[in-house]
Amino acid sequence: MRRSAWRRFCASAASAGRRSAPRPTRRRRPAGSSYASQTGNAEELAGQTLATLRLAGIPAQMMELSDLRGADLQRAERVLFIVSTYGEGDAPDAAAAFAGSLMGGALPLNHLHYAVLALGDRAYAQFCGFGRALDEWLRGQGAQPLFARIEVDRGAAAALGSWRQQLSHLAGTSDAPDWNGPAFSDWRLAARRLLNPGSAGAPLYHLELEAPDGAAPDWQSGDLAQIAAPADSARPREYSIASVPADGRVHLLVRLHLHDDGGHGVASGWLALRLAVGETVQLRVRQHRRFRLEDNAGRPLILIGNGSGIAGLRGHLRARALAGQRRNWLLFGERNAAHDYLYREEIEAWRRDGLRLEMVFSRDQARRLYVQDSLLSNADELRGWIADGAAIYICGSLDGMAAGVDAALRDILGGDALDALAAQGRYRRDVY
Repeated sequence: MRRSAWRRFCASAASAGRRSAPRPTRRRRPAGSSYASQTGNAEELAGQTLATLRLAGIPAQMMELSDLRGADLQRAERVLFIVSTYGEGDAPDAAAAFAGSLMGGALPLNHLHYAVLALGDRAYAQFCGFGRALDEWLRGQGAQPLFARIEVDRGAAAALGSWRQQLSHLAGTSDAPDWNGPAFSDWRLAARRLLNPGSAGAPLYHLELEAPDGAAPDWQSGDLAQIAAPADSARPREYSIASVPADGRVHLLVRLHLHDDGGHGVASGWLALRLAVGETVQLRVRQHRRFRLEDNAGRPLILIGNGSGIAGLRGHLRARALAGQRRNWLLFGERNAAHDYLYREEIEAWRRDGLRLEMVFSRDQARRLYVQDSLLSNADELRGWIADGAAIYICGSLDGMAAGVDAALRDILGGDALDALAAQGRYRRDVY
């Protein structure tokens, strides 16, 4: 397509919970690029796509998929969709409202031209499941693809290169900006300790890493650290940061992955067992906008998680302590109090300072109990916190905990109310 045909391309965007600008009343306009991200990769790629369009002189913004309405699509001429898949083929949280309200029905879109960049992981059976479902739905409404759907396995460079090539062709420019992420740097392992000796679960290690020359980059609670293990540097692992910049170090919580044959995970085995204190790792910090506090910094906070998910929640609690925000409620689950009460002294100190705390140890009684059971037994109090403006943050395992907590919240608050909280940015999840 010639460059002149894209001069009227306009992409609209808003971050989670933010209202988009008032829309023009003319009948049809291009809606531009829209993204749906769970951990921030799709949002980052949408920003890079935006930069390419603007370089070509195309006025453009970005819009999160949750902010996109049927009327927007019917007014639009061209939209680029950049979407991730959550779990086994589901829409990410940022797209749940769109998938539920629009993709379940019919919407005439014969005028619309679009493209889909689908992000996924082939380790899951439903690879790029949501991206594929979105593409099929758009075709079913009569929309015309600008080019075939591009699928990306864990950030594969070749697939991203194909997207960039197609985008440059559509925009009429080959002078696209650099799409590489921040460079990895050598961070020094300053400390490591086992947090759960004697646990029935796999070992969990607390790591502390120092930036080169002691000059740590700026980050916020909720952000992620990417580490490139020497044996598999092409596939960086992501870990929730369990500290804040005031700590002077990036704190991580690494669970040692155990294989059936007795071996260890490539990255976890290296970080937990083989990397010596004083040696360096290739690390970079990545923004995770969907799990930052941002507009929720002044709200009461309900923090829910299990296992290594305490890392992301600990980062938020440390940030809240520094800010003097004491209305926090932590509901956390593990196996046994004797071995799995992670960061016990720190959490108990926060409790003495006003933290509302529910620690749920599933194997310390005859009947197994989990954090979702604690939520249900505290339903009235939870509704009161939400009425007072509280935000909910979930961190931990996708299987079991996250699904169980979501079901409990829907039972307590109602599905529509929980979806509304997600649209407002008051229900945020970092689950894996």
